[in-house]
Amino acid sequence: MKKILLSTAVMVAGLGVICLTGCTSVSKSGSTSMGTVTEVPFGTMPDGTPVQIYTLRNSKGAEARIMTYGGIVEKLTMPDKNGSFADVVNGFDTLDGYTRPGYVSACPYFGALIGRYGNRIGGAKFRLEGQTYTLPANDHGNTLHGGTKGFDKVVWTVVKADVGPEGPRLVLNYLSKDGEQGFPGNLNVTATYTLMDDNALKLVFTATTDKPTVVNLTHHSYFNLAGQGNGDILGHLVYINANQTTPVDSTLIPTGAFADVAGTPFDFRTPTAIGARINDPDTILQYGPGYDHNWVINKPLGQFGLMARVMDPGSGRVMEVWSDQPGLQFYAGNFLDGTLTGKDGKVYQRRSAFCMEPQHYPDSPNHSNFPSTELKPGETYHNTIEYKFSVE
Repeated sequence: MKKILLSTAVMVAGLGVICLTGCTSVSKSGSTSMGTVTEVPFGTMPDGTPVQIYTLRNSKGAEARIMTYGGIVEKLTMPDKNGSFADVVNGFDTLDGYTRPGYVSACPYFGALIGRYGNRIGGAKFRLEGQTYTLPANDHGNTLHGGTKGFDKVVWTVVKADVGPEGPRLVLNYLSKDGEQGFPGNLNVTATYTLMDDNALKLVFTATTDKPTVVNLTHHSYFNLAGQGNGDILGHLVYINANQTTPVDSTLIPTGAFADVAGTPFDFRTPTAIGARINDPDTILQYGPGYDHNWVINKPLGQFGLMARVMDPGSGRVMEVWSDQPGLQFYAGNFLDGTLTGKDGKVYQRRSAFCMEPQHYPDSPNHSNFPSTELKPGETYHNTIEYKFSVE
């Protein structure tokens, strides 16, 4: 295991600058009062590209392990109400778990950085600046999570791994070339992961382009606050700060309308168990089947604020979701089916984990009444997400 020394610049072949001069100073052990960053090899891609994994550890003992492959959060440990730590995200112990053909063809996107367009684009096409762009159709004739090879399936370049003002952090970069997966423009993306001292995992995504394009980045961890693989999440209590959703058709593409949550199984304005209404015969809910829908968050566009709160009564773990995005995709693990064995030999059964994905609304490029996802040259795309952990 390599300890990253943060007081000098360190060059690693193929990875570039790991820490820049002027970072928070540390002892020779590589630790500070704010935490540590360590790095080890995590395997090799089929084409020979090496993959590294970085462990961010804060002063409270919480850890986040992030791969250069897919920007994947492979592990996230948080304490329960008794101070016992557990890993609360699904994943695999080895790189092969993420790259084997059977996983890639039916990919649940465990822990991944999603792009160039998170969620779905209807009919696998959109028009922008008078031109039609055709994308790979990888989900019932639609494009899901950037296509057949989205940002979750590429190796990112490490820009920096250090202890910054807010805690241990990892900065990754990827250049998505013009025409990749059918999207226009060379898109330069930077992703910063920080494990803060208050047990929040902070993600900051930025991007610039040299040609008008569409961008919708998000994070796709599967959470179980009782610990990954430890039973279902149907008893987790969920609050979502939203009065409306965007109704969908049978392939989960928005119709363009907005619907009030009042009187429906989509109403989480009062904390409610995930399993309380997940099997309600509501037609749109069962298109999921179960929760896999977008909520319209109650806050001004671009304002950072609380989206959702999830609590596991058994462990006492609480996770709040904060972001500056307009929508939240809540997915209840409906397609986990017991065929995947994850970390520590845990088998991931149906509805044994949930996702909370702050993002723009699905299929926004095809709905002029939705907030725009267009990014033009000279502009910078931003998405800040914080998963804040506590206990009660």
